[in-house]
Amino acid sequence: MSLIEIRKVETKKDLKTFIEFHYDLYKGNQYDVPSLFADDVNTLSKDKNAAFEFCEAEYFLAYREGKLVGRIAAIINHKANKRWDRKIVRFGWVDFVDDLDVSKALFKAVEDYGRSKGMNEVVGPLGFTDFDPEGMLIEGFDQLGTFATIYNYPYYSKHMEQLEGWVKDNDYVEFKLLVPKTVPEKYVKIAQMVEKRYNLHVHILTKHEIWKEGYGRKIFQLINETFKDLYGYSELSDKQIDQYIKMYLPFADLNLIPVIEDWNADRKLVGVGVTLPSLSKAVQKCHRGRMLPLGWWHLLRALKFHKTKIVDMEMIGVLPEYRQKGANALMFAHLIPIYQKYGFEWGESQVEMETNEKVQSQWQYLETIQHKRRRCYKKEIK
Repeated sequence: MSLIEIRKVETKKDLKTFIEFHYDLYKGNQYDVPSLFADDVNTLSKDKNAAFEFCEAEYFLAYREGKLVGRIAAIINHKANKRWDRKIVRFGWVDFVDDLDVSKALFKAVEDYGRSKGMNEVVGPLGFTDFDPEGMLIEGFDQLGTFATIYNYPYYSKHMEQLEGWVKDNDYVEFKLLVPKTVPEKYVKIAQMVEKRYNLHVHILTKHEIWKEGYGRKIFQLINETFKDLYGYSELSDKQIDQYIKMYLPFADLNLIPVIEDWNADRKLVGVGVTLPSLSKAVQKCHRGRMLPLGWWHLLRALKFHKTKIVDMEMIGVLPEYRQKGANALMFAHLIPIYQKYGFEWGESQVEMETNEKVQSQWQYLETIQHKRRRCYKKEIK
């Protein structure tokens, strides 16, 4: 067996090679939903991604006899490490051919990098923040991926089981949520009670409110507060929030991103539902992740004309003190009729920690199918 050569990404041309390896490895795969090329460039470029305020990273390419056979990113999120009191180097953007020598060499590169920076654990797949894809798929290989998650071949997890020292750190589960023909009576009753007893109300934002009245920032500040205690979360900085507002909100259908306000507290923002039409099929039609020549049209059809039967439920965030008041039910009582109007047949729950029973309980009045599982692995650096 020939030796595996590991090369560090040094130039823009190297970064292009790093990104495009995924397109080549998964060419023709009916379940993989690749990232858009421009999105990966912005995320991985140190002069473009605001996460580099508190992160550092290196990217590695694996070659065998001059042929590219793998890639991996090594990321240190200093803010998250301080928050969780761990010395972790994360691995992400990992892809490799089915060759144990290749995967072993890639993970060794991350370990060596982490060791040189004083880290004592490797954990992943994780990105810079929770807004990047995380978790290696270990169940659900015959299910269509989503724009926000990782799809990988079944042999990836088999490699993790064979490589020395790797153990489970955390599992995520994902659910298929069938859109009911009528809003479940329980949601209706709870929603009516919540409005009357607690004076909580759903509000559909306008573009003016997003851009001129600061609601775009309020949404991400609420997300920070809602998810701050979840596994590995690092709170978004002001610079990151500004970046995400410009990245996501201009194209969003605001009917699918309702907020909940407390009218007893000067219309305080207490909840948000971030959902959008599935972009999976549209992105698959973007040649090598490009918007041109026709990628933009496929994305527009999904975003504006709802030419999909799937809705991606990216996150339902409610402040802790309002969860017991039934705010989640109020959100679903509002969203389900919109899903019905748009012709959505089922939703993707996105990743949820397997131990997060409170999050999973919010689906209890819907017909659900747990159809995917993904895992974050860890290894001690010695």
